[in-house]
Amino acid sequence: MDCAADCLEIVSLLMKSVVKSTAWHLITSEYPPQIGGVSDYTYLVAGGLAATGDEVHVWCPQSTQETPSLQGVTVHRELGQFHGNDLRHAGEMLNQFPSPRHLLVQWVPHGYGYNSMNFQFCLWLWRRAARARDRIDLMVHEPCLPFGKGSLKQNGVAAVHRLMTIVLLNAARNVWMSIPAWAARLRPYSLGRALPFSWLPVPSSIPIVHDPLGVRVVRQRYAPGEQQIVGHFGTCDRNISKLLLQSIPTLLHTTADCVALFLGHGSETVRDELIHRYPDLTDRVHATGSLTAADLSQHISACDVMLQPYIDGVSSRRTSVMAALSHGVPIVTAKGALTESIWTESHAVALVTADDVEGLIETTKSLLANASARNELGEAARDLYETRFALSHVVETLRNGGPQTS
Repeated sequence: MDCAADCLEIVSLLMKSVVKSTAWHLITSEYPPQIGGVSDYTYLVAGGLAATGDEVHVWCPQSTQETPSLQGVTVHRELGQFHGNDLRHAGEMLNQFPSPRHLLVQWVPHGYGYNSMNFQFCLWLWRRAARARDRIDLMVHEPCLPFGKGSLKQNGVAAVHRLMTIVLLNAARNVWMSIPAWAARLRPYSLGRALPFSWLPVPSSIPIVHDPLGVRVVRQRYAPGEQQIVGHFGTCDRNISKLLLQSIPTLLHTTADCVALFLGHGSETVRDELIHRYPDLTDRVHATGSLTAADLSQHISACDVMLQPYIDGVSSRRTSVMAALSHGVPIVTAKGALTESIWTESHAVALVTADDVEGLIETTKSLLANASARNELGEAARDLYETRFALSHVVETLRNGGPQTS
């Protein structure tokens, strides 16, 4: 018996020496219940990493609302408003964890306050790398503002963004990017460092709800006469709204048996503008406003075609198109400067050039008229999402190129 116990103790010690713990510290500018793409992404990735058994800590700004619980994830609201005192306090708390710590920073320059010019936040990260010997990995959702696209004030902000980028890249060990195009914008500011820049697509933040009855209820609400539904999901910024206002009226005027359905936060604005311009379409244009994730899943599934035009082209940073892709709904979208080759090579979406409004209209009409083509495109969309963009691939990629264990 004593021999058996000794053997078990030896095996246990050997296992402890082989199986090393992995701890992640996700630094983010927003986290639920705060609304935003970075918030949704951080929540997904934190949960995905924790599900593998990793230790996960999220460091984020303060919130007056209750933080949703997520198994295996500890949330620290100590980043406050990203002021100097907040950063010092968060740093003191981080120092209580074993060194070296692995910080995965969700980077959007406008997310960390100070009118998107929080240079001291970048210096804080640099000190974490240089003095505390922490490993800093960046997940770049958005790089710096471009020059020459706005006022002199915006050009000044763009210059500060580049200084911030130099400091961040000097601190980083690895750079993940939501789209490959960011590499060309970032690499000059690495100042010759042999820094890896890797593509890490953003997954859908809308879980799929399999509810045929709920989908049928949605269709009856917006298309009671068995019309087809052309949907659009997204925040409808100025450029997207312009493309929708140019294409949807002609589509509806030339296709009698379809309606338009705008989904998500801010969707009422583009609906109201369209009805103001075309009062005759009042009964055929609908908007949901903000929806829960479950309701949004049902509404996306209820659409026959999703029309998702982007002035800079579809890309893997567009969570709105990822949601439609994951649900297997046929998508008509635009090819532009930021569009990755995978969208053309996969044949998983119907592509037209970003400024071809007539192409958007005719391609959508063609799909509405061809059920077989819609089914084929929807299946290709779902397959592409599962094989390339699903959360499991993001987590696996991060862990394979992830932190040094301790």
